[in-house]
Amino acid sequence: MAKEEKKYKRKKKKVGSYQYGSVVFSIFLALVVIGLLGMLMLFINGLSTAVKDNFEVSIFLNKNVTKNQRSRIENELMASPYLLQKEGQAGIRFKPKEDAASEFIKETGEDFADFLGDNPFKDALIINISGDYQENTKLDSISSHIEAISGVFEVAYSPSILDVIEKNGTRLSLYLLILAVVLLIIVVLLINNTIKLALFSQRFLIRSMQLVGATSGFIRKPFLNRSFLHGALAGVIASAVLLAALQFFYNQMAGLEDLQQDIYIYALMGALVIIGSLIALFSTRRAMNKYLKLSLDELY
Repeated sequence: MAKEEKKYKRKKKKVGSYQYGSVVFSIFLALVVIGLLGMLMLFINGLSTAVKDNFEVSIFLNKNVTKNQRSRIENELMASPYLLQKEGQAGIRFKPKEDAASEFIKETGEDFADFLGDNPFKDALIINISGDYQENTKLDSISSHIEAISGVFEVAYSPSILDVIEKNGTRLSLYLLILAVVLLIIVVLLINNTIKLALFSQRFLIRSMQLVGATSGFIRKPFLNRSFLHGALAGVIASAVLLAALQFFYNQMAGLEDLQQDIYIYALMGALVIIGSLIALFSTRRAMNKYLKLSLDELY
């Protein structure tokens, strides 16, 4: 008698049971992959922005330029729209010829004063150009404008980095976008199949509720609510794992944290929670509609 009661209790616990563990785990794995791809896109964009923010143009001054003339040139440059403004400060600094000579001697180990007797370098103003103007055609126009300023000897910059960014930046972003779309489609299909299999055990319960007169909306509601919560739970777990992994890489790679703002990372984590919830909700609703339309013979 006692054994029969135990068997009855076990069966009773199984009624209405739902394999949420496998569903949450599947959504979690899918969101981790999506999150990794999203973080990669953010860091590539951050790296591109960092390169552009540190792009410098050297403006060499004539040897006879006075401090007043140099101040006039600086003020004219600071009023220019192409000068980078970061955190309320203009991207411009003065580099005296003595510093340039010291750097040359440090890098080459040769002291030109031994055979030239004079410092051949010129005082320079180093400016950072705004990203909107970092195109070769615009830089050529800016260079011509600066060289026309009285007291300026020459303008120099290296366009090679900009060429690499212009040629590969758009192409790489397009490839990542295509990969993200394909990955999202695969994720939706996998999660949809997982939830469909999980609901398979509930098909007779759904049929029983229909037989006692429950409406489709009434039957769907508890399943949809639980799937939404479990999708959100998978998103929270995936976000926590990704943030822990990100902190690990921050500790291992100096300077990596500077490539990205926390607000974008947290926005991505929030998006993962929303995506997990919506995918689970969509897949559950789709599976429920299928089982609600099945005849009694099709349930077996």
